[in-house]
Amino acid sequence: MAKNQNDIIVQDNGSGKFVQENKKSLAVIGGAIIALVLLYIGYQKFYLAPRAEKAANEMFKAEEYLADSVADRAIKGDGSYPGFEKIAQEYSNTKSANLANAYLGGLYLQKGEFKKAIEALGNYSTTGSPVIDPLVLGMTGDAYSELKDYNKAITYYKKAAEKNDNSFTTPLFLKKLGLVYEEQKDLEAALNAYKKIKENYPESAEASLIDTYIARVEAKK
Repeated sequence: MAKNQNDIIVQDNGSGKFVQENKKSLAVIGGAIIALVLLYIGYQKFYLAPRAEKAANEMFKAEEYLADSVADRAIKGDGSYPGFEKIAQEYSNTKSANLANAYLGGLYLQKGEFKKAIEALGNYSTTGSPVIDPLVLGMTGDAYSELKDYNKAITYYKKAAEKNDNSFTTPLFLKKLGLVYEEQKDLEAALNAYKKIKENYPESAEASLIDTYIARVEAKK
């Protein structure tokens, strides 16, 4: 009988011999994995959670400035409360920082700072939101469109339209997709985008005038 469990070698497939010969290195690897797991749990519990709460508490003032269309204060803060830039930087890996990146992207778009908008929106991580996720993709398309990088604009408008099939964001970005195709003289693709709105989203805001867009493209063909 074996003196202890560490002396037991499973002979079925050779794995026992490997374990026996590499016991020390495996123990080190196993210990490292356990340490990483404990570190991650501690990071989540003692670092992320308090930061998330603090970020959420500091977020409301920037959101107020956003609602009041005070863009600069929403971005930079007012001296007493941080703006979205600081929240995104100092509270990274929190929900508030993630949302701050989406807000920043929209604000930079309004200010005509399109490269900054692309950078901020690129820092946003998808959350599963049926509205915010496609809006972030669509705003990225807007920024590229303003920079006249129409190929990238098309890529992002397509992603935005397909991200979550609904009557709000999907027709909105199908329309923008059609406009970019028109700009590129790809009339057939533009017509297809507009017809999707007419056929699949007849109750949407975009559908109310879509016949005008369809007629305009057909007149150019």
